Amino acid sequence: MDEFYDPTPGFVITAKADRYGQGREGESYRQENIAYWSKRAPGYSQVNQEELSGGQRNVWRNLLDGRIRECFPGRARGDIRLLDIGAGPGFFSIILAELGYRVTAVDYTEAMLDQARKNAGSLAGQIDFRQMDAEALSFANGSFDVAVSRNLTWNLNDPERAYGEWARVLKQGGLLLNFDANWYRYLYDAGAKEGHRADREKVRTTGTADDTAGTDVAAMERIARKAPLSLRDRPGWDLEILKGLGMQVHAETDIWKEVWTRQEWINNASTPMFLVCGRKVSAE
Repeated sequence: MDEFYDPTPGFVITAKADRYGQGREGESYRQENIAYWSKRAPGYSQVNQEELSGGQRNVWRNLLDGRIRECFPGRARGDIRLLDIGAGPGFFSIILAELGYRVTAVDYTEAMLDQARKNAGSLAGQIDFRQMDAEALSFANGSFDVAVSRNLTWNLNDPERAYGEWARVLKQGGLLLNFDANWYRYLYDAGAKEGHRADREKVRTTGTADDTAGTDVAAMERIARKAPLSLRDRPGWDLEILKGLGMQVHAETDIWKEVWTRQEWINNASTPMFLVCGRKVSAE
């Protein structure tokens, strides 16, 4: 049994470790996630469409392309196989495919992939879309040069297993770029809870568009309470896991300054986005 601290005086959460997401609890969590994100797909797609039609398209494209080119100098983009894990409505897949990378997009829900295909338009034929579990990839070892992900890891049932899978499918020298945040940390941490409250108040007082509008917050919080990373200190946890997998890793905790809009910052100032960057160097 694992014990986790809850800021409520006198309470300790005891949870049975569901190693590798097996068992009834793990399956229940997966099904709840599938139902939630399938329903959320159209609204989430609209967010991606706004990114694709605005300035964020170039912001993210330049950042990702720059990191990949730095890692693989002299390599043609068309020679680089890239895996977008938890692709959702396809934002990363689309901007990377239009640059010429050989993109494979995986997501757990067919509803998200349907939205991704629609958003890709004429680029859809250049992207290999596959419904797949991020914790159990069906690719052979060393299949990809690059793996990218955004706002996925926090939601996984077994993130440690997922990281093992991501490292496995990378080639030697392969690059991992994982963008995430301590989403829903406020459910368990008193300081984060106060920060979240301040964010909601600032959204209200500044008249900023509320990023949670149209979201079933109660349903998402129910899921987040079961997500193991809601309890972890990140990105420190991520770095330790990836180091254990033999990867060279570092975290960039100020990456949000490069990629977030003012609206995103006001909505999420207490939960800044970080980048976990890893390079596969160990022998398989």
